[in-house]
Amino acid sequence: MDDNIYQVYEDEIQALEEEIKLLTEKYEDIQQESTFFSEEEILKSIKSLQRETQGESKEHESLSDLKAQLESLEKDLSFLMKLTGFQFTSHSKKTLEKTGDRTVQKHRLSGNCYSLSFQLEFQLLETQSKGKVSTVITDLSIIMESGEDSDVSKFVSSVEERGNLITFFRSLSTYAEWYEHRRRTFLHFK
Repeated sequence: MDDNIYQVYEDEIQALEEEIKLLTEKYEDIQQESTFFSEEEILKSIKSLQRETQGESKEHESLSDLKAQLESLEKDLSFLMKLTGFQFTSHSKKTLEKTGDRTVQKHRLSGNCYSLSFQLEFQLLETQSKGKVSTVITDLSIIMESGEDSDVSKFVSSVEERGNLITFFRSLSTYAEWYEHRRRTFLHFK
């Protein structure tokens, strides 16, 4: 049993010696490469590096522009969320198929509209022909907390059949707003 322990240590020592040998060879190669550069090439490299660092300072200026643009977009998003009542909590996109003129992506989207939560799953078929791009929604599946409201279930079924997301979002926004008003009213009378 002690021989096995010594063998393990000897194998480890041999592996480390081989690694040291390889690293020494790499170091020597790097040293030889560095001696091949003339002073002129080294100066060119230094000047190039200085230009890059100056470019980074310009990049910092554009970074502040990007921050301002991001703040503006966040304000716009906040305004749209207040206006429509929609708040998206997650989104994922997966490309299922991609050829020269055809792309199929699977999207999953979840969120809330006022107090109603929803989940969407659909495939987006995008085709290009003669410079025109057309998109079609297929395999639309909507999951909503509609409670016992059969009208909402019927509406969701019809939207799923037609694959019309614009109709879904417009109608859901109006319905959820009035649903919220009714809920608050009934709470008031309880």
